[in-house]
Amino acid sequence: MTKYKSDQPNLSGTNLYQTERMAQFVHSVNANVISPDIMEQLKRHLLDAIGSLIQAQHSPAVLKLVSQIRALESGGNCQTPLLGNLPVDRAAQWYTALIRYPDFMDNFIGKEATCHPSDNIGPLLASSQSLGLTGKDFLLSMAIAYTIECQLVEKLPVMIKGFDHTVLYAYSVTAALCKLYKLSVMQTAHALGMAGTSFVPLVTSRASYTYEWKGLASSMVALGCMNIVLLARENMTGPISVFEGPKGIAQIMDMKLEHDWSVNDINIIRKCILKSFNAEVHTQSSLEAALEIRQEYNPDCAEIESIDITTFLTAYHIVGGGVYGDREFVHSKEQADHSLPYVLAVILLDGEVYPDQFQEERINQPDVQELLRKVHVDTVSPMHKPLPFAGFLDPYTDAYPEKLKTKLVIKMKNGDKITKEKDDYHGFYTRPFDWEDTIGKFKKLTVGLISDQTTEEIIEIIKNFESHRVLELTEILEAEPVNHAYSFNN
Repeated sequence: MTKYKSDQPNLSGTNLYQTERMAQFVHSVNANVISPDIMEQLKRHLLDAIGSLIQAQHSPAVLKLVSQIRALESGGNCQTPLLGNLPVDRAAQWYTALIRYPDFMDNFIGKEATCHPSDNIGPLLASSQSLGLTGKDFLLSMAIAYTIECQLVEKLPVMIKGFDHTVLYAYSVTAALCKLYKLSVMQTAHALGMAGTSFVPLVTSRASYTYEWKGLASSMVALGCMNIVLLARENMTGPISVFEGPKGIAQIMDMKLEHDWSVNDINIIRKCILKSFNAEVHTQSSLEAALEIRQEYNPDCAEIESIDITTFLTAYHIVGGGVYGDREFVHSKEQADHSLPYVLAVILLDGEVYPDQFQEERINQPDVQELLRKVHVDTVSPMHKPLPFAGFLDPYTDAYPEKLKTKLVIKMKNGDKITKEKDDYHGFYTRPFDWEDTIGKFKKLTVGLISDQTTEEIIEIIKNFESHRVLELTEILEAEPVNHAYSFNN
């Protein structure tokens, strides 16, 4: 093993730092720990992410990144959509931005925080392509990334301290990249230390008023962590005591990470979920309730007097007008997909929440603007702090995150009331997507952007990814989707 000048004398046995324990987990995990059902789930989540990657390519905000990358550099051994060949770090950034920007990707929900595990996919695609690796290699690294990020969300919920969940993403993507690049345990520990001290963003990027950066922030972490891993491969050293050491996570955030990484358990992946609706994850059960009301009763939206949503505390805070700020002032895509009043109003009017519902001309039409102001979001209990006490008083909050309880009451001007309650939604781990559901969403996201033949080729490769090289997938994705609605010259 390479000797590091920064090694401490107590780095053995029970005195290992969390970065070292995490590094040992990364080093020891192999494909044998991935059960068949989790393997299939990972592939479904990959297909789901690729749908967003394709759909995002005509988004004006994403094309701003196209211009920026083109202005900086070109060339490299990674073939990418729109931008052609890029260096592996820029490819990691670009793939991540495409997957993340639509905000239609997967989630993991902990009691006090959440994350998007598919943020990890972009750098893994770029690296696997650059290294000439197989789908089997990719899926193993994906399992490592998903496990680490989800475990950190449960054990170190930094969002309650005002830090963004991409703080935890920096560790998971760095760990998975170290696996692909075959770094040693100590090289991996140092990479984790460098990543952990370099990326500590604030969750205000997701608060109101929400701007384009919400959809691109993780791509900058991807770019940085890719470079950190390549530096660690050259034996660059970093603060491996980032969790426990002076001025580390434990001191600064007053949060101690305690997790046994010696158990090669990746079963937490089963609790990763997919979205049925193109909106923030905590809106999903309310949206399913509204859609069922629309299908069963077809209420005249012009005759609606009020809409009352009773939900759990996290949904209220993030998308309902709580501590994350006002969610009724909505005039942009990023604010709209994090506004429960907007997405509830638009699904009653349009019958779906997909990217078309976030075009600015749709957001600013009078019908949805008027209806969203009739939506009131609240919790059962007026007590919101401290969380354990609030949960004791509020059955909706107490049931979270095992359930996403919601109650929707629509009052019509004639006095009629329509009520619908939900505990979860289709896509949650209690009612997960199967292959038919995932393929249906993928086709709906990409219709008109790629040919039917390309669609079927992508599905076939991902369903049998273990038998393909990653380059086979990325070569297909390099082909530019048709019908770009935004000119590169704009």
